[in-house]
Amino acid sequence: MTPLTTTALYRYPVKSLRGHALGMATIGARGIEGDRRWMIVDANGRFLTRREAPEMALFDVRPEGDALVFDHPKAGAHRTPRPSDTAARIDALIWADTVSVRMADAATNDYLARALGRPVRLVFQGDEGVRPVSPSHALPGDHVSLSDGYPLLIVARASLDALNAALMVPIPVERFRPNLVVDGGAAWDEDRWRRIRIGGVTFRTPKLCSRCVIITQQPLTGARLEGNEPLATLRKLGRMAKGGVMFGQNAIPENDGVISPGDRVEVLEWGESILA
Repeated sequence: MTPLTTTALYRYPVKSLRGHALGMATIGARGIEGDRRWMIVDANGRFLTRREAPEMALFDVRPEGDALVFDHPKAGAHRTPRPSDTAARIDALIWADTVSVRMADAATNDYLARALGRPVRLVFQGDEGVRPVSPSHALPGDHVSLSDGYPLLIVARASLDALNAALMVPIPVERFRPNLVVDGGAAWDEDRWRRIRIGGVTFRTPKLCSRCVIITQQPLTGARLEGNEPLATLRKLGRMAKGGVMFGQNAIPENDGVISPGDRVEVLEWGESILA
């Protein structure tokens, strides 16, 4: 069996907007440095994603120092500075979690509202915005940024290949918004990972990722694919557990470090698959 190797790294600066491949990644307690520290919220402070607003896929966004540069096919480009430590704060809601976040400037909120056709605000999670990982799958002191629930998401290429073999039209790995892509091993091996090491960083892998409607959308347009794919085929393949359709493995770092494409992945502990 071929050894496990990290072949791609991705960072998503703003929750639910486009990500970009990285040549290396600094790993901290909340995952990849700069990953999902920004988020768009509605008028009530609740997180907004492509589940409710698939047109969010049209935004490109890239970090520029401490700022973000947005680009939108109709609204054009806009640069927003990171809110200072003294910026106004609100309590934003992600699922059942409440997290303290800093508000971006009014010009940015106006820009995003025009592009999305609804009142929205951009917020930033500073280091003071502590958000614990769900205690049912974490240890005390495990924290997460503004992702749905865990610091990182790993997708195994062998499992994607198995899924694509069952689909009429293969789909790219970007559809699943991973932070790390791992090549090698057998399909669905990641179901049984419990601890892994990548380079000098050790991760706990406590829970498979429950997938939502976003994986049925074209990543650059938000357009839905016919037949509710790949969710429908994942169900046929038996990728069901409590919590929904599963694909990919969540990960929690145990130490800080730097990882890069080409780093070896070593499985330190195995467990039983919840899908068995």
